[in-house]
Amino acid sequence: MEDRRPVGARQASDLVRVAFGPSLVALVVIAAVTLLQLVIANSDMTGTLGAIASMWLAVHQVPISIAGHQLAVLPLLPVLLMVWGTARATARATSPRASWFVTRWIVASALGGPMLFAAIALAVIHDASSVITELQTPSALRAFSGVLAVHGIGALIGVGSQVGWRALRALRLPIWLGDTVRAATAGLLALLGLSGAVTAVSLVVHWGTMHELYAVTDSVFGQLSLTLLSGLYVPNVIVGTSAVAVGSSAHIGFATFSSFTVFGGDIPALPILAAVPTPPLGPVWVALLIVGAASGVAVGQQCARRPLPWPSALGKLAVASLLAAVVMVVLGYAGGGRLGNFGDIGVDQTTFGPAVFFWFFAIGAVTVVMSGGLRRRPRRIKPPKPEPPIEEPAFADADDDALTAPISDVTEVLAPEPEPDPEPAAESEPVVSPPPPPPPVRPAPNLEDVEDLMIVDDDIESGPLER
Repeated sequence: MEDRRPVGARQASDLVRVAFGPSLVALVVIAAVTLLQLVIANSDMTGTLGAIASMWLAVHQVPISIAGHQLAVLPLLPVLLMVWGTARATARATSPRASWFVTRWIVASALGGPMLFAAIALAVIHDASSVITELQTPSALRAFSGVLAVHGIGALIGVGSQVGWRALRALRLPIWLGDTVRAATAGLLALLGLSGAVTAVSLVVHWGTMHELYAVTDSVFGQLSLTLLSGLYVPNVIVGTSAVAVGSSAHIGFATFSSFTVFGGDIPALPILAAVPTPPLGPVWVALLIVGAASGVAVGQQCARRPLPWPSALGKLAVASLLAAVVMVVLGYAGGGRLGNFGDIGVDQTTFGPAVFFWFFAIGAVTVVMSGGLRRRPRRIKPPKPEPPIEEPAFADADDDALTAPISDVTEVLAPEPEPDPEPAAESEPVVSPPPPPPPVRPAPNLEDVEDLMIVDDDIESGPLER
């Protein structure tokens, strides 16, 4: 159905939807889950608003502190859903032909609304902490920075999907930079997808361990809560598997896991963590390196779709690999943190990003060469040297005037300027010109024939009558 509202009304509605839509949806879902948990646990509703506000901030990677213990390892699935919701809302509100003024307002709305929600959540938590002493108010700087980062990334993705090409042209950047996003996305999806498949296979292999982790609770509600919590932490485990697949390592406290060595240790009683390898390490885990190589092939194939000269092709591959490495580093940082007495949980940040870049760039370069992603530069044809201009004679422009000019003027125009007499040589002998040839001898006239034609004086003096 066509929207017949004025343009100003439509834009105002879009800005309100972008500012409050994703945050409000997340708040409603969190409130429903929290209330359901409290009702099933037969708990009173004291501090319900504080719990809802804390969980809303936790969606934005803001650590929760309860009774002096900090929960910084937060699930990645809600964060990814929030980023997707913000990107979708901003993309729907942004037109490819929208002015930069309207685009800036959309980005400002996508950031301003969540910041207002964050301020309200901090105030609610501070008020609830006076009733529930175990609940502590998080740092305001950490809360605002987390909310700003999550919604800023979503707004950048949504707006960039609509006006990205126009921005490249406006900034006079190479057009192939737009292709790097597609190549990086293909590599990330390949890496995370194959790592997810490896995680699923590992869960099947370690089915007994997962059953033991479910045995920590006997109630159906507890097992359902563990299943829901494990589902929220699935992206965290997949990111850890990706770190192992590219040659880096992941750790849960003192327990360390890589493709080459495994050091055991205590792990939380979460069923999804049954996928971690157990020592001694078998050779099958070394085959995880194939995942990194296959992801590099995906990046190279996307970069080879439009052949370029080798400097531009390598530049495109390097930018795509760097972009993918930065995204994986951000996911690794967001999926890790400190978990109470277990210590730090996450991936080795010093080797994770460089390992992703190495696999994507090295294998991608080989794929680009083998897939025909390189083309020769067009030869530069040197322009011919310009010929010197032909100087026209001085009288060429005066031809038309010379036809109507007097003879004297024409003579003056056509007469060349007299050349100056050359100076005689210093010691040269005089040149003697040869004598002129004698004149030709003409034959004498025939006098007999001439006399008959001559008229004498007597004939002139006598008149016609006398004759």
